[in-house]
Amino acid sequence: MSDNRFVPTYSRMIHARELIAGKVHRTPVMTCGYVDRITGGTCCFKLENFQKTGSFKARGAAYAVGSLSEAEAARGSATHSSGNHAQALAYASAVRGIPAHIVMPENASRVKIDAVKGYGGVISFCGPTLADREAELSRVISRTGAAFIHPYDDGRIIAAQGSCAAEFLEQTEHLDMVIAPVGGGGLLSGTSLWAYYQGGETAVFGAEPAGADDARRSFVSGALAGNIRPDTIADGLRTQLSELTFSVIRRYAADIVLVTDEQIAEAMRLIWERMKVVIEPSAAVPVAAVLSGSIPCRNKRIGIILSGGNVDVSALPWSGG
Repeated sequence: MSDNRFVPTYSRMIHARELIAGKVHRTPVMTCGYVDRITGGTCCFKLENFQKTGSFKARGAAYAVGSLSEAEAARGSATHSSGNHAQALAYASAVRGIPAHIVMPENASRVKIDAVKGYGGVISFCGPTLADREAELSRVISRTGAAFIHPYDDGRIIAAQGSCAAEFLEQTEHLDMVIAPVGGGGLLSGTSLWAYYQGGETAVFGAEPAGADDARRSFVSGALAGNIRPDTIADGLRTQLSELTFSVIRRYAADIVLVTDEQIAEAMRLIWERMKVVIEPSAAVPVAAVLSGSIPCRNKRIGIILSGGNVDVSALPWSGG
């Protein structure tokens, strides 16, 4: 099996854009005068919640699946995920006409399980720990020969996630900065790399929940750290950086800032109410960063990536669910 842990070149990122064209949406950009008045800047929002499968993850999955050789594709794709990557890989595999084997913990939400099934994913359930996931995935791959596609520790994934920033910078006038949420680091890596390849005039910041702050601690210390017990409502950001994503972020990102769960919930509610746009808690993290002043925005043009909109409406952070 080839090792797909590489830092993508500019030509590889261009190839990713070309290969996924027509398979994913070129998502729209919106502004909000209310947010501008609060921040003192001009905020532009990239709506990846309107993406295929409801998140930016469709970009990376579409490229990784599309990059498989015919022999690899014939055996299908495989991953372990309880969230957006699971749905994205099931979708991308269906587009190519191959099976997607998804390992999910038994305690995954019914909404996410149903979504994966809806895209045609073949689910194998496992226990709740990472060790459980990896053990079951190993069994699935041994049985099927399917190609493992990691949600972020993969240069193909990083290359394609950068297509979001590529579109964003084309759709807007000059942006002084772009802010992306960071969990495993695929989106922030791709965004930072693309901005660098465009000349580095746009600074890229990561925003992270204080209850899952491994990226911030890693960035400050210069050594990869982990999360022992991540605790945040931004469930999509409970993962931690890999050596690959950390190497990219450490070199090309400007900074990583932290926000609290209370700030995340407030930002999420504001976007729902003011912009009439449904986002999930993870997507609200960079919004919270500008609303709280963690990233100064006055007289700046700020790009904010709203990473996804897959939310269980029965458990909204302000509903008591």
